[in-house]
Amino acid sequence: MIDLKLPKQRRKIYLEIALRRCHPGSGSSQEFLKKRTWNHPVTNIKTILKKTLFVVVGGIATRLYMPERMTDDLNILVFTEDAANLYRELQQAGSQRVGELSIGGCTWELPDGTYLDVIESNESWVQEAIKNYHVAPDGLPIIGLPYLVLMKIKASRGIDMGDLTRMLGGADENNLQLVRKVIKDFLPDAVEDLESLIILGKLEMGE
Repeated sequence: MIDLKLPKQRRKIYLEIALRRCHPGSGSSQEFLKKRTWNHPVTNIKTILKKTLFVVVGGIATRLYMPERMTDDLNILVFTEDAANLYRELQQAGSQRVGELSIGGCTWELPDGTYLDVIESNESWVQEAIKNYHVAPDGLPIIGLPYLVLMKIKASRGIDMGDLTRMLGGADENNLQLVRKVIKDFLPDAVEDLESLIILGKLEMGE
Protein backbone atom coordinates (compact mmCIF):
# COMPACT_ATOMS: atom_id res chain seq x y z
CA MET A 1 0.00 0.00 0.00
CA ILE A 2 1.50 3.31 -1.12
CA ASP A 3 1.18 6.20 1.34
CA LEU A 4 1.67 9.46 -0.59
CA LYS A 5 2.02 11.35 2.69
CA LEU A 6 5.49 9.83 2.96
CA PRO A 7 8.22 11.65 0.96
CA LYS A 8 9.97 8.39 0.07
CA GLN A 9 6.78 6.97 -1.42
CA ARG A 10 6.12 10.17 -3.38
CA ARG A 11 9.65 10.06 -4.80
CA LYS A 12 9.13 6.48 -5.89
CA ILE A 13 6.00 7.36 -7.88
CA TYR A 14 7.50 10.49 -9.49
CA LEU A 15 10.71 8.72 -10.45
CA GLU A 16 9.00 5.64 -11.88
CA ILE A 17 6.81 7.80 -14.13
CA ALA A 18 9.64 10.13 -15.17
CA LEU A 19 12.12 7.37 -15.96
CA ARG A 20 9.54 5.67 -18.19
CA ARG A 21 8.68 8.83 -20.09
CA CYS A 22 11.84 10.93 -20.29
CA HIS A 23 14.00 10.87 -23.43
CA PRO A 24 17.34 12.58 -24.16
CA GLY A 25 16.87 16.24 -25.00
CA SER A 26 13.12 16.11 -24.40
CA GLY A 27 13.10 19.17 -22.14
CA SER A 28 13.92 22.83 -22.73
CA SER A 29 16.84 23.95 -24.87
CA GLN A 30 20.34 23.61 -23.46
CA GLU A 31 20.78 27.38 -23.75
CA PHE A 32 17.80 27.92 -21.47
CA LEU A 33 18.81 25.20 -19.02
CA LYS A 34 22.26 26.77 -18.62
CA LYS A 35 20.87 30.23 -17.82
CA ARG A 36 21.50 31.63 -14.35
CA THR A 37 19.70 34.91 -13.69
CA TRP A 38 18.49 36.95 -10.74
CA ASN A 39 15.93 39.16 -12.46
CA HIS A 40 13.07 39.11 -9.94
CA PRO A 41 14.05 41.02 -6.79
CA VAL A 42 13.02 39.84 -3.34
CA THR A 43 13.21 41.59 0.01
CA ASN A 44 16.83 41.87 1.09
CA ILE A 45 16.36 40.28 4.47
CA LYS A 46 19.98 41.09 5.32
CA THR A 47 18.86 44.66 6.03
CA ILE A 48 16.71 43.27 8.87
CA LEU A 49 18.69 40.26 10.06
CA LYS A 50 22.08 41.79 10.74
CA LYS A 51 23.28 39.54 13.59
CA THR A 52 21.73 36.09 13.36
CA LEU A 53 23.16 33.61 10.85
CA PHE A 54 20.78 32.12 8.29
CA VAL A 55 20.66 30.98 4.67
CA VAL A 56 18.05 31.43 1.96
CA VAL A 57 16.49 28.14 0.85
CA GLY A 58 13.56 27.07 -1.33
CA GLY A 59 12.67 28.39 -4.77
CA ILE A 60 14.67 31.60 -4.44
CA ALA A 61 17.83 29.61 -3.68
CA THR A 62 17.45 27.49 -6.82
CA ARG A 63 18.27 30.54 -8.97
CA LEU A 64 21.98 29.92 -8.42
CA TYR A 65 21.71 26.35 -9.72
CA MET A 66 19.10 26.32 -12.50
CA PRO A 67 17.07 28.67 -14.71
CA GLU A 68 15.18 31.20 -12.64
CA ARG A 69 11.51 30.44 -12.06
CA MET A 70 8.94 32.94 -10.88
CA THR A 71 8.44 32.87 -7.11
CA ASP A 72 8.05 35.48 -4.41
CA ASP A 73 8.29 32.93 -1.60
CA LEU A 74 11.23 33.92 0.58
CA ASN A 75 12.29 31.03 2.82
CA ILE A 76 15.24 30.98 5.18
CA LEU A 77 16.82 28.29 7.34
CA VAL A 78 18.05 28.97 10.87
CA PHE A 79 19.59 26.70 13.49
CA THR A 80 17.01 26.07 16.22
CA GLU A 81 19.20 27.50 18.97
CA ASP A 82 19.50 30.79 17.04
CA ALA A 83 15.81 31.11 16.21
CA ALA A 84 14.88 33.22 19.26
CA ASN A 85 17.52 35.82 18.37
CA LEU A 86 16.35 35.86 14.75
CA TYR A 87 12.73 36.39 15.82
CA ARG A 88 13.82 39.21 18.09
CA GLU A 89 15.50 40.94 15.16
CA LEU A 90 12.37 40.53 13.05
CA GLN A 91 10.18 42.02 15.79
CA GLN A 92 12.52 44.94 16.36
CA ALA A 93 12.31 45.75 12.64
CA GLY A 94 8.50 45.88 12.79
CA SER A 95 7.74 42.40 11.40
CA GLN A 96 4.73 40.43 12.64
CA ARG A 97 4.46 36.69 13.25
CA VAL A 98 1.40 35.46 11.36
CA GLY A 99 1.49 31.64 11.33
CA GLU A 100 3.28 28.40 12.09
CA LEU A 101 4.97 25.94 9.71
CA SER A 102 4.22 22.24 10.00
CA ILE A 103 7.89 21.44 9.34
CA GLY A 104 9.08 23.60 12.23
CA GLY A 105 9.29 27.38 12.20
CA CYS A 106 6.88 30.15 11.36
CA THR A 107 5.73 32.75 8.85
CA TRP A 108 6.30 36.48 9.28
CA GLU A 109 4.91 39.54 7.54
CA LEU A 110 7.78 41.93 6.89
CA PRO A 111 7.53 45.74 7.11
CA ASP A 112 7.25 46.01 3.31
CA GLY A 113 4.17 43.73 3.29
CA THR A 114 5.95 40.64 1.94
CA TYR A 115 6.10 37.32 3.74
CA LEU A 116 9.01 35.31 5.11
CA ASP A 117 8.99 31.63 6.08
CA VAL A 118 11.55 30.83 8.76
CA ILE A 119 12.44 27.13 8.90
CA GLU A 120 14.01 25.99 12.16
CA SER A 121 16.15 22.87 12.35
CA ASN A 122 18.68 21.35 14.74
CA GLU A 123 19.73 18.56 12.40
CA SER A 124 23.45 17.84 12.42
CA TRP A 125 24.12 19.31 8.97
CA VAL A 126 22.37 22.66 9.48
CA GLN A 127 25.16 24.64 11.12
CA GLU A 128 27.63 23.58 8.43
CA ALA A 129 25.15 24.54 5.72
CA ILE A 130 24.58 27.97 7.25
CA LYS A 131 28.29 28.69 7.60
CA ASN A 132 29.21 27.54 4.07
CA TYR A 133 26.84 29.61 1.95
CA HIS A 134 27.10 31.19 -1.48
CA VAL A 135 26.43 34.87 -2.10
CA ALA A 136 23.66 35.87 -4.53
CA PRO A 137 24.01 38.87 -6.87
CA ASP A 138 21.98 40.94 -4.37
CA GLY A 139 24.13 39.83 -1.43
CA LEU A 140 21.77 37.27 0.09
CA PRO A 141 23.39 34.16 1.65
CA ILE A 142 22.22 31.15 -0.38
CA ILE A 143 22.41 27.56 0.83
CA GLY A 144 24.92 25.38 -1.01
CA LEU A 145 23.71 22.95 -3.65
CA PRO A 146 24.30 19.72 -1.64
CA TYR A 147 22.16 20.92 1.26
CA LEU A 148 19.48 22.40 -0.99
CA VAL A 149 19.25 19.02 -2.73
CA LEU A 150 19.01 17.35 0.69
CA MET A 151 16.13 19.60 1.74
CA LYS A 152 14.24 19.12 -1.50
CA ILE A 153 14.65 15.35 -1.47
CA LYS A 154 13.34 15.30 2.09
CA ALA A 155 10.28 17.30 0.99
CA SER A 156 9.73 15.47 -2.33
CA ARG A 157 6.78 17.52 -3.55
CA GLY A 158 6.14 17.70 -7.28
CA ILE A 159 7.81 21.10 -7.61
CA ASP A 160 10.81 19.84 -5.65
CA MET A 161 11.31 16.94 -8.04
CA GLY A 162 11.33 19.31 -10.99
CA ASP A 163 13.82 21.59 -9.26
CA LEU A 164 16.02 18.64 -8.38
CA THR A 165 16.30 17.30 -11.92
CA ARG A 166 17.16 20.74 -13.32
CA MET A 167 19.70 21.56 -10.62
CA LEU A 168 21.36 18.16 -10.83
CA GLY A 169 21.24 18.13 -14.62
CA GLY A 170 23.18 21.38 -14.70
CA ALA A 171 25.72 20.43 -12.03
CA ASP A 172 29.26 19.39 -12.95
CA GLU A 173 30.83 16.17 -11.67
CA ASN A 174 32.67 17.88 -8.81
CA ASN A 175 29.42 19.32 -7.44
CA LEU A 176 27.61 16.03 -7.99
CA GLN A 177 30.21 14.26 -5.87
CA LEU A 178 29.61 16.78 -3.07
CA VAL A 179 25.87 16.19 -3.35
CA ARG A 180 26.36 12.41 -3.26
CA LYS A 181 28.43 12.68 -0.09
CA VAL A 182 25.84 14.81 1.72
CA ILE A 183 22.99 12.49 0.76
CA LYS A 184 24.99 9.40 1.74
CA ASP A 185 25.83 10.97 5.11
CA PHE A 186 22.47 12.46 6.04
CA LEU A 187 19.77 10.69 3.98
CA PRO A 188 21.21 7.29 3.01
CA ASP A 189 17.86 5.79 2.03
CA ALA A 190 17.72 8.31 -0.83
CA VAL A 191 21.07 7.43 -2.44
CA GLU A 192 19.46 5.37 -5.19
CA ASP A 193 16.79 8.02 -5.78
CA LEU A 194 19.49 10.66 -6.12
CA GLU A 195 21.13 8.71 -8.94
CA SER A 196 17.77 8.46 -10.72
CA LEU A 197 17.30 12.22 -10.38
CA ILE A 198 20.77 12.83 -11.82
CA ILE A 199 19.96 10.57 -14.77
CA LEU A 200 16.72 12.45 -15.41
CA GLY A 201 18.49 15.80 -15.19
CA LYS A 202 21.19 14.75 -17.63
CA LEU A 203 18.58 13.36 -20.01
CA GLU A 204 16.83 16.72 -20.07
CA MET A 205 20.17 18.34 -20.82
CA GLY A 206 20.51 15.95 -23.78
CA GLU A 207 23.45 14.09 -22.29
